[in-house]
Amino acid sequence: MNRTSDSGDSDTTFNIYCWLQPFEEIIMNRIQRHIDKNKENDLKQWFEILRIPSVSAQSDHAGDMILAAGWFESFLKDKHGMSTRLITNGGNLLLVYAETPKVPNARTVLLYGHYDVMPSDPDDAWITPPFKPTVQDGKIFCRGANDDNGQLFAHLRKIWTYLDLYDPWPLQIKVILDGEKKICSPSLFNFLESEKDRKLLACDALLVSDTFAAGPNIPTITYGLRGVLSFEVKFTCTSRDLHSAVYGGSVWNPDIAFSKSVATIIDNDGKILIHGFSDDVEPLSQLERDALARSPYDAAEEEKQIGVAASFGEPGYTVPERRGARPSFDVNGKTCGYQGEGGKTVIPGRASAKFSFRTVPNNMDVDKTREKVERFVKTHVLADIKVDLKYLQVTDGMVAPLTGKYVAAASEVLEKVYGIKPCFIRDGGSISTVAKLCRELNADPFLSASVLKTTESILQMKSSISTRFSTESKRTFFYRRRSVKIRD
Repeated sequence: MNRTSDSGDSDTTFNIYCWLQPFEEIIMNRIQRHIDKNKENDLKQWFEILRIPSVSAQSDHAGDMILAAGWFESFLKDKHGMSTRLITNGGNLLLVYAETPKVPNARTVLLYGHYDVMPSDPDDAWITPPFKPTVQDGKIFCRGANDDNGQLFAHLRKIWTYLDLYDPWPLQIKVILDGEKKICSPSLFNFLESEKDRKLLACDALLVSDTFAAGPNIPTITYGLRGVLSFEVKFTCTSRDLHSAVYGGSVWNPDIAFSKSVATIIDNDGKILIHGFSDDVEPLSQLERDALARSPYDAAEEEKQIGVAASFGEPGYTVPERRGARPSFDVNGKTCGYQGEGGKTVIPGRASAKFSFRTVPNNMDVDKTREKVERFVKTHVLADIKVDLKYLQVTDGMVAPLTGKYVAAASEVLEKVYGIKPCFIRDGGSISTVAKLCRELNADPFLSASVLKTTESILQMKSSISTRFSTESKRTFFYRRRSVKIRD
């Protein structure tokens, strides 16, 4: 859509909010009144979805997944002309699609989010019931309160706030909600194999509702994600458990054998020693290092949250760089030998473990990396030990250029609203669908511009989100006195 800028130049304009400066304060006050008026109802609706245990990884929650998909479809349906569609796979409702009416000669933005959550176990470690939203000290504690039903609800509610006040939209919004993100989104991947289905999701830009802010009240743009590559390995030394009094010192213990093999994968600083593993890691540009340097890292606060401050990692890199822009290796779990009460002096017959690598875009080919890992593990095993290595999961990472037009537009919006420049971060986590969606739809990646800071253990015990988040997030959706210009 071509407009005339203040200087008289012709610009392609991405209109998020367009009003004249004299009316700016009146407009923002109107927005705030609307938010305040609807706050209680917003919380009521939000709590409804939080109460649904939409755990995709566990089959006994299949009915809850259908209930959650239906809830979002009902929430989106018929609002300001939005059409909705439930997409099934073998009878299961796993994808929810919605779109606003198409706007001639305007861009289309696809919003991706997920409504499934991690399992809540161990339930006895929770301070409050995992699927009962509980408000304490201005925070809401519940599984999924931030990942992802908190952010997702806020994004969707922003759309309705805008349409309530300033219908119609100056662009088309499409929404695809994933019910299998926590299990690598197989249905969405299959959906994208069809050209017809890809056309349904066709867009100019992809906005992801699944990221976090760099700190409280710090507007943040996440512009990159790491990939993940995971395996399961089984070490078998003997046909059965043996008594150490009889066989100790004469046969290999599989737990020791596994530990020795793991020790060859990384050095004491965490650098991965697999030959060629990091050859294709794209070095950080000075522009990125300068941007990441603005991301706050508070060692004392982190130690308070997790019991230790980061004191491990590759030399020459800051903590934000290590966590978002460098590869890493971790053992995720291990099973071996006697774990019951008291002692039992056995030599276990076998050991099993799961381990994973976080990979870095853009040049790090995950298939080649997988081959390097498999070759390394199989050639660094002690004699007389049977090794069964099973590949589990691979997810591509992605990174959006800091100079990209949508990143620039989001940066301008956040600075105008918050009065400070946003932080740019590369998330150390992985979202399996993002790279796939960008590649298949030929869309510009643009990860969420967030004001939410996670202050909890994402995988266990607490999931919390500030009650202020919804208000702050919705206000960000309304840009000030003029359009955000995006030059082609």
